[in-house]
Amino acid sequence: MQIRFGYVALPVSIPLTSSSTVTYSHYQKLGQKRGNEKIHQTILSNFEALMEILKYNVRNDIYFYRMTCNLIPLGTHPDVHYEVWKRYQKEWDTIGAYIKKYKMRVDLHPDQFCVLNSTNPIVVEHTIKILEFYQNMLSALHLDSVLILHIGSGAGGKKEAMKRFETNFRKLQPKLQKMIVLENDDKIFTIRNTLSLCEKLNIPMVLDYHHYKCNHKQEKIEDYIGRIFATWKDRPENPKIHMSSPKNKKEKRSHHEYINSDDFITFLEKIRFTNQDFDVMIEAKMKEEALFRLIRELKYKKEYKFVNSTTFLL
Repeated sequence: MQIRFGYVALPVSIPLTSSSTVTYSHYQKLGQKRGNEKIHQTILSNFEALMEILKYNVRNDIYFYRMTCNLIPLGTHPDVHYEVWKRYQKEWDTIGAYIKKYKMRVDLHPDQFCVLNSTNPIVVEHTIKILEFYQNMLSALHLDSVLILHIGSGAGGKKEAMKRFETNFRKLQPKLQKMIVLENDDKIFTIRNTLSLCEKLNIPMVLDYHHYKCNHKQEKIEDYIGRIFATWKDRPENPKIHMSSPKNKKEKRSHHEYINSDDFITFLEKIRFTNQDFDVMIEAKMKEEALFRLIRELKYKKEYKFVNSTTFLL
């Protein structure tokens, strides 16, 4: 089985950010004309930084990457109307072509304000608009990628919350439905809850191993991993998991700077019977540095055969 590593958004080793933003209050102070010019300059800066980050990734054999959702300042703000698709078609095409040239796997993970099962219809409406925006972003890049979501609110109990998600999910356009992937969370919805909803809706599930360790009801990962991987059967990509380590005993839900390699090795031993290729998104504060430290420790502790700098065989 082949395992490939990736990381999230902004590398720590180079002084670049593709997440520069413009606050709405600052936009209002500038006024529409100057505010739109500020947005324009920020978008160009973010595009330039993103391209450099992608080049950095390629030079370091990183072909799995979570792109920032903050590429377009105020892109989903309901009171800001700014053309970002046709105006920047050259930039979208160039970045998308580079991603395809090197066969990178790139996905997006909208933030915690994206709650499809909210009890507030206004929040649900805004969430759908956000998802449609990111759908358009991936379309502009000519990518068939996924949008990673949590089930969301637990208001009214898990059963009702999951019903709300199903109801609102079915309101989405079919193309957008096919882009949605669900992840188990660290407080409310366990792998069992998330998997049952994914199987019902025929959508993939991302296993977050850290969240699983924070929030499970006697479920053994080895009893569920086969079914979790099977939810990816209709997608072109391999299954993916999220890997992070707790900051400390008191703040176990927060992410550590690095990954505990012993825990990761234990996880691998539990699931190696699947003989299934999969990708691992490193969610650590030190980003790609955490990725490469983990790899160095794996090389020291085990005799895995590495295909390249970030991919090995188990």
